Amino acid sequence: MNSFQYVTATSPESAHELLAKNGRYLGGGIDLLGEMKDYITEPSVVVNVKDLPGLDKIQSGDKVWTFGTNVTVAQLEDHPELKKVFPGLQMAAAEVGSRQIRNVATLGGNLAQHSRCWYYRHRDVKCLKRGGNTCYARDGENKYHSLFTGNPCISPVVSNLAISLGTLEAVVIVERGGKTLRLSISELYQKAWENPTAHNSLEPGDLITKIEIPVQQRRSAYLQMSEKSMFDWALVSCAASAKFDGSKVSQARIFLGQVANVPFMVQEANESLEGASLDENSANKAADLLLEKAQPHSQNGYKVQIAKTLVRRTLLQLKA
Repeated sequence: MNSFQYVTATSPESAHELLAKNGRYLGGGIDLLGEMKDYITEPSVVVNVKDLPGLDKIQSGDKVWTFGTNVTVAQLEDHPELKKVFPGLQMAAAEVGSRQIRNVATLGGNLAQHSRCWYYRHRDVKCLKRGGNTCYARDGENKYHSLFTGNPCISPVVSNLAISLGTLEAVVIVERGGKTLRLSISELYQKAWENPTAHNSLEPGDLITKIEIPVQQRRSAYLQMSEKSMFDWALVSCAASAKFDGSKVSQARIFLGQVANVPFMVQEANESLEGASLDENSANKAADLLLEKAQPHSQNGYKVQIAKTLVRRTLLQLKA
């Protein structure tokens, strides 16, 4: 790890000023410090944003809940009212890493984390995402990689919270050069679909400050499949939400994680549930539509059936 300056910001404006040309923000620090130790990134200045006032709070409301970027994953997991209003988000939070990691990892950091592809993370490999010419996973070790991609890179997005927030129609508040942007989860990751070097749509200097979730009387759920029962990345994850009029579904939202370089959603799958009764048949139809255009690689075809099973099980959880 190279030497760097360490400074603490007292406001979003000062954070941007302190960042300079080659700086990085530090929240929980789990992702950033790993990249620095592996010489993937070498910032000249690290700006501590953990002490930004008011951004470590969860504020509930009748119409919208607001979450500061420095809210820890453990806060999401433990919040008693969150489990009632947004259970899918609480379920997703409980699956992030270990309890020790959840105690320090932040909501904003979870959304902004970089690729976990081993080719990207290898200090001696310059893959496509790091500005090289080749996605080595395509013809190499791709067991954990994407089934869908909009560019030659098949590194998947790994944020549990992103797919859950996507189903809840969350809005991510981003400060960019003195302007405030309001991005949907899909917009937050769109550039990663288009550009192999992008992890998300954030530009240098952008700072996530808050996340807002509208209160819509949705039922929500989250499930993932991992190789280990605890402290492991998901092989595939699924989040779903919907409104119900009696037994009939409306405004369903389904997102898959770890199958694409963005939180993956197919509008036709959502629409297939509109006005339907939620049962094995309707859930299987939605799952088939979601995975219809999957393009497995040499070692990750198993993800297709896992994803279909998770979609069905997650949707059926909404009936409870």
